[in-house]
Amino acid sequence: MMSESKPSEQQENAQLWHPDRQRSKLIELVVKSLFGLFALVSVATTIGIIFVLIFETIEFFREVPFWRFLTDTEWTPLFSNAQFGIFVLISATFLTSIIAITVALPVGLLAAIYLSEYAQPKLRQWLKPALEILAGVPTVVYGYFALLFVTPLLQKFIPPLQGFNALSAGLVLGIAIIPLVASLSEDAIYAVPNSLREGAYAVGATQREAIIGVVLPGALSGIVASFIIAVSRAIGETMIVAVAAGQNPTLGLNPFVPIMTMTAYIVQVSLGDTPAGSLAFKTIFAVGMTLFVLTLILNVFSFWFVRRFREKYE
Repeated sequence: MMSESKPSEQQENAQLWHPDRQRSKLIELVVKSLFGLFALVSVATTIGIIFVLIFETIEFFREVPFWRFLTDTEWTPLFSNAQFGIFVLISATFLTSIIAITVALPVGLLAAIYLSEYAQPKLRQWLKPALEILAGVPTVVYGYFALLFVTPLLQKFIPPLQGFNALSAGLVLGIAIIPLVASLSEDAIYAVPNSLREGAYAVGATQREAIIGVVLPGALSGIVASFIIAVSRAIGETMIVAVAAGQNPTLGLNPFVPIMTMTAYIVQVSLGDTPAGSLAFKTIFAVGMTLFVLTLILNVFSFWFVRRFREKYE
């Protein structure tokens, strides 16, 4: 025979199954508001930077015609006979970026394939964090490594190579972004389901054939996204090129001579005695806007490519 519970016990049981959640809801509201505030601060900061760039760039183009900015063949805004050919700086940035990508993309992708497909789990647990630590080395260290070690070494094989040059800066810049390519590509490859690999093995494919024919196509969107992020990093890198590539604005693609990239020019003017508000000072905003537009185009392309070719697995 079941005993009837007392009214007080029934009330306690009711409170147990229907607890007062007002405090938890209040805490959740506070946390949600803080997260929203932090997100708003980051968005507002980005918008503020863009508005400053746009405003100062407009001020620059009120004094320098846009056509001269595109067609001048020299970049000498600090001289009495000022020239404003932005393609001098763009060509130098393009040159160091191409050299860096030539180094970083194949090495980074092969490292990613090894880590994901061939390395033992214990070895992978050690190698990947070690690779990511390499990404934390200050870039000024890479710059002096290029200037004091790589350049003298290359000069033994390439006598025309000058002390400051694009080749050393580009090679070391490529080494600096290898961890970025390897880590992001490895994440994309590792995310491909094992069922795809097993399906390839089931029809008689070797491991190499499975990687080339199944795994890499399945991770293509992530790999391309890592490549584009690495290119953006190479374009926007400052200290390596400022230390090792020199400060000589030269139009051309000769990797053996000193050059000046867009970021190196911004460093030069920012650290110099250029009066604020002068035309020479405004040039850093025009160069910064050019750099921003180039990286924005790459990021938009990366976003489109990932959404267009992303593989979804259940």
